[in-house]
Amino acid sequence: MTLEIIPVEITAESKIIHHGTQRLRALTAVREVQKCGGTVGAIFTCPLEVIKTRLQSSRLALRTVYYPQVHLGTISGAGMVRPTSVTPGLLQVLKSILEKEGPKSLFRGLGPNLVGVAPSRAVYFACYSKAKEQFNGIFVPNSNTVHIFSAGSAAFVTNTLMNPIWMVKTRMQLERKVRGRKQMNTLQCARHVYQTEGVRGFYRGLTASYAGISETIICFAIYESLKKCLKEAPTVSSSDGTEKSSSSFFGLMAAAAVSKGCASCIAYPHGQKVIRTRLREEGSKYKSFMQTARLVFREEGYLAFYRGLFAQLIRQIPNTAIVLSTYEFIVYLLGERA
Repeated sequence: MTLEIIPVEITAESKIIHHGTQRLRALTAVREVQKCGGTVGAIFTCPLEVIKTRLQSSRLALRTVYYPQVHLGTISGAGMVRPTSVTPGLLQVLKSILEKEGPKSLFRGLGPNLVGVAPSRAVYFACYSKAKEQFNGIFVPNSNTVHIFSAGSAAFVTNTLMNPIWMVKTRMQLERKVRGRKQMNTLQCARHVYQTEGVRGFYRGLTASYAGISETIICFAIYESLKKCLKEAPTVSSSDGTEKSSSSFFGLMAAAAVSKGCASCIAYPHGQKVIRTRLREEGSKYKSFMQTARLVFREEGYLAFYRGLFAQLIRQIPNTAIVLSTYEFIVYLLGERA
């Protein structure tokens, strides 16, 4: 029996079931799977996201390191000690949170994350599918240009609609636990933002999110290219003579992980994630995208734009694996029942 793993793409879902109500049920089920996969991924990777956000914050406590400096021109050759500020690493931030705030603080912001992950994925893939249909009629069908414009359009709509939820999530992740004071829950945090900053407060960091669309575009462009290579790769015959599709389960998972990893490494240094976190801080001196970029560069140097990159990478790899493995498993079951 020949099994073919359906590529992770909304427009390809029609390959599961070809007719009538069966196809409609399959489309609905696949979208539900995407929501479930995103929810599971959000729960398991929440601690990494909290650490990443803390690393990107301007309120991160820098470690002071003393480097000896030897002056060869002096008679005694005596050294001087030069203090230097160093950004703490992922494990140091994790240790600090566990010691000062407790394990529960590693799941700060999980509420709005769970509320937002399902509709954000639904909106994104619905917009991506619709945009791809439109751009296929304008450009060469299924070309890189179509993928780039479709991914960019979908990301723009999704970021605009979901920014209020992500804003609340970031505020909750940045809030440190203080003895004698109870931390705000999701509704309390949203109410506080509205009372202190108004409706505009929920859209802080939106310009940085628009700048981050480049990461989505790069990710989809690389993924579509890798998926095409998987399709065109020669198939391997099994012992019973049947052919297995080269677009295998692990092949697509690897393609998605590689594309997301490459996109993060390329786009992350542009500073949009660090700038977005700074813009969402309460009562901060950061007001706009360009002003924040100049301020961070002048005060902390270019390396500050890389803060949280390692946490971002190790968060995305398992998250992508969880989402895709859940997705592919259900698609396989739908194909079997069809």
